[in-house]
Amino acid sequence: MPLQLADRAYLARFLSHRAGEAHQGEHWLLAGELSGHTLPQILAQARQQGASYVLLGVPEDLGPRANLGRGGATDAWHAFLGQFANMQSNAFLGGEQILLLGEIRTESLQQQAQGLSSDHPQELATLRQLTEQLDALLKPVVAQVVAAGLEPIVIGGGHNNAYPILAGASEAIDGPLSAVNLDPHSDFRATEGRHSGNGFAYAHEQGALDYYHVLGLHELKNNSTSLAALQEADKRWTSYQAIWVRRELSLAQALERISDDLHLAGRPLGVELDLDAVAGLASSAETVAGIPLTDALHSVFHLARHHRCAYLHLAEGAPACHPAGPDAGRRQIGQALSELVFSYLSGRLSAIH
Repeated sequence: MPLQLADRAYLARFLSHRAGEAHQGEHWLLAGELSGHTLPQILAQARQQGASYVLLGVPEDLGPRANLGRGGATDAWHAFLGQFANMQSNAFLGGEQILLLGEIRTESLQQQAQGLSSDHPQELATLRQLTEQLDALLKPVVAQVVAAGLEPIVIGGGHNNAYPILAGASEAIDGPLSAVNLDPHSDFRATEGRHSGNGFAYAHEQGALDYYHVLGLHELKNNSTSLAALQEADKRWTSYQAIWVRRELSLAQALERISDDLHLAGRPLGVELDLDAVAGLASSAETVAGIPLTDALHSVFHLARHHRCAYLHLAEGAPACHPAGPDAGRRQIGQALSELVFSYLSGRLSAIH
């Protein structure tokens, strides 16, 4: 199995206890503690016990490096668990609906990538081959989670993982999905070998992606070829500048237009967010011109509440890239990811579609 299943010992690395308080992690189902011998059996048992959402980590930075970018995204999953597991269990979110599945085993791939430089063509090719191998590990896990009637919440890792997530979910539902991606980059670069900049292009080519909208696309951080490819594939975007700089429309208006399109498309929705989109967060391709975290939280909540969602994917958090050091990065990224996951769950639990 390409998974390290979460059991009590795994969770104990992240969970703290305090007298008189109940924390989220204390109420989660743990995949490694269930009696099933196969992943489908574990997932079926978790659903029978009340789980609806599955936490899954992909601790890697192969895809960003294969896209000529920075590493550092390996630590976001553990940073998230260190924060979210210790949030309060209360009337707003009890935690019983959550299965902590565990993480994709990426150690071997990461070790093979150690020391490789994207400046050297052969080493860059190797990074892209390793990213493709990661696709093959993640896709069947997502397919089995979705086929079990559960919603994966995937914490990366690079945005390269959008492709195997979409491909796996598409296989499970036997059809393409819609996706809304809050991101300054379209990630629709040429299919030149796998990396974090072309996950949605690969998903489109493979028939896993139907309607696609990039919310907050930065007008000068996408090359002409990518923009032309988006148009040719009939994909959409609303730029960062249109909403937050020129104020040609409000975020609420943009979300309403996207919702209208999603209802017409009629497909299950993948909610995608690249932490590069948010101002001030340590990420693989940090941007100064980012949106406020509160707007990102609202966008995730709105999409989760108003649409039939298949999954949430949060990518590119890179604690190691924080200017104050990795400890500060883990605190910041762990908190940001926790707030985003809570916003998604709040939307799903109050869904009105």
